[in-house]
Amino acid sequence: MSQNETERLLNQFILPDLSQNLRQIRTIAEGSSDLLVNEFVLSGMPAALLCCEGMLSTATITELILHPITHVTVDEPTAANVFAYIRNHQLYSTDRAEAKTYRDLFRFLNSGFAVLVLEGADSALVFGVQGYDKRSVSEPSGEDNVMGAKDGFIEVVRVNMSLLRRRMKSPQLKLELFVKGSKSQTDLCLCYMADRVPKALIAQIKARLDEMELESILSSGYLQPFLENRRGCLFDTIGTTQRPDVLCAKLLEGRVGLLIDGTPFALVIPKLFCESFQTMDDYCYRPSYATLVRWIKYAAFLVAVLLPSLYLAIALHHPELLNRTLLLILADAEQNAPISLTAEAIGVLVIYEIIREAGLRLPKAVGGAVSIVAGLIIGDAAVSSGLISTPMLTVTAIAVIAGFVVPDLAQSVTLLRLAFILAGGFLGLFGISLLGAAVLFNLCAGESFGFPIMAPLAPLYPAGLRDTATRVGFRKMQSGNFTVEDYHE
Repeated sequence: MSQNETERLLNQFILPDLSQNLRQIRTIAEGSSDLLVNEFVLSGMPAALLCCEGMLSTATITELILHPITHVTVDEPTAANVFAYIRNHQLYSTDRAEAKTYRDLFRFLNSGFAVLVLEGADSALVFGVQGYDKRSVSEPSGEDNVMGAKDGFIEVVRVNMSLLRRRMKSPQLKLELFVKGSKSQTDLCLCYMADRVPKALIAQIKARLDEMELESILSSGYLQPFLENRRGCLFDTIGTTQRPDVLCAKLLEGRVGLLIDGTPFALVIPKLFCESFQTMDDYCYRPSYATLVRWIKYAAFLVAVLLPSLYLAIALHHPELLNRTLLLILADAEQNAPISLTAEAIGVLVIYEIIREAGLRLPKAVGGAVSIVAGLIIGDAAVSSGLISTPMLTVTAIAVIAGFVVPDLAQSVTLLRLAFILAGGFLGLFGISLLGAAVLFNLCAGESFGFPIMAPLAPLYPAGLRDTATRVGFRKMQSGNFTVEDYHE
């Protein structure tokens, strides 16, 4: 059946003739093996219970629906009376709804609902008896912590909603469910604190989501381009997190969270640049130690981006900046290298990215072998043969390790590191200064839904520096609620 014909049937209203209804449903399903149709007699009237195999719990549907529904008796059995009796006197499920069209019917059916169709009824009753297999709540793999909670989001959006509600029991926490994606019919959940978030921000997010014309939404990356600013920014303006406690903290600051069914990542709107250097452990440590760790992260970011380019710029264009001993060491190490320093640095970084990607995509049993081979080839053979100089390998390794300190910025750090290497290799410190100024301009000009991503530094908000330049104690933090709305342009 053609796509246009399927769309036409899906938009039709459910018919009161049961046999014709079932024919339409089977025609739309086109022999799909997971569609189960159970015809029976309900209070003397023909009826059918539809479900999707593998999407519901057999024990739940048997106990809550199959046993009770066979004992329903109505004195004057008509479709309206039977449905009214079920609505008013039976509680088959706490999650109940009604489908008017075949599109609604199939959306509920494929979401794990049981659908009751009755002779003479122009609608269908649906009952939530979901019981499909899912991954249990476990520690998130990408955001480890020492003293924080150990539970993380999973792929089921309703479980993720419950993880938020367990932490935020206030009625001000709003969880709005809606569906996007013409083919996937993916459940999305917009999360926000009604007393903290600007109403204009909610309206703008909903407007951008309504502008999407996606057939499917299979991960958070499908939505981010529609929520980010169209003007190019070198850093993400939409954050992601796997941790419910982190998302709750952002919601209290006036942010908006977006949960996506099928992915264990939540989107945080908007994201500030300084948040890439903050972790949940910062708020479990003593303020003095947390401040030290945060400044180490700032330094690690600068080392990850600038160290290889500074080495190239000084070695090629400004050797007078080095003392005599260090200059002789570098000259001795580089004199036998067969390629230029710039090509050497780019080559080492490209090889590292190849090794990282191979270790990431290969099965875990083989990933360890990749690391061993890479260490032997690059760490020993390449240096011993003279293809790569020891100082260059050391500088590159330090920069790569420093980049691990701020994993949220891994993509941007990789691209900027290569760009600064080219600028430093060809133009020296002058080129690094020009590119650095361009990056700063880009950062300061970046905004997300009207919120500058460099706040509270540019523009300057002194109250916001309490959790940026330092990490003050909670006694001082509680003196005033500073939310993201204070950063709005």
